[in-house]
Amino acid sequence: MGLVKFLLSGFVLVHAIFLQSYPVVCNDDEDNLLQGINSYRTSQNLQQLAKNDKANCFADELADKIDGQPCSATYGANTLPGVGLQSSSYQDALSKCKIHPNYTTDGVILPVCVAKLVPTLVLTNYTHSPYQKYLNDSRFTGAGVGSEDDWMVVVLTTSTPGGSFAGGAAALLGGQSILWVCLLLGILMMF
Repeated sequence: MGLVKFLLSGFVLVHAIFLQSYPVVCNDDEDNLLQGINSYRTSQNLQQLAKNDKANCFADELADKIDGQPCSATYGANTLPGVGLQSSSYQDALSKCKIHPNYTTDGVILPVCVAKLVPTLVLTNYTHSPYQKYLNDSRFTGAGVGSEDDWMVVVLTTSTPGGSFAGGAAALLGGQSILWVCLLLGILMMF
């Protein structure tokens, strides 16, 4: 009987670990851009932007949504070609990344289109453009970066609740509840 409890506890623990782990996706263009933006901010005596996983997911989703849009037009902050901020595409991106809309109001979305995403040109499109004012703003403390084909999207976040890009308690509980149930079952089986 003791062996069965031990094996069952191990089984539950292994599944809890796998349910909690997230795959890591690395994109050199995105990482290099964030590093370049942080170097720029350091030269302006500003705090570097921390990588925000939810904003990263959101930026990736938005880049996917605007993929295929022409580069010919100029877009400003919080303006995405073919994706309005109240559109279902925007809301779908929030849902997929488990972000509550109330936690995005202080953030800013900065899309740029550069053929073949040439790194120096992409960085210049952020540091020597109207977007520069956002990069120079000390209230922004985090960032997420996403890209697709010729599009790069930077999402700036704040440390305030309105710009944290958090998922809220309900979204957090949804992913964490399975882990807690598994751990509780494992503990109960030990006795």
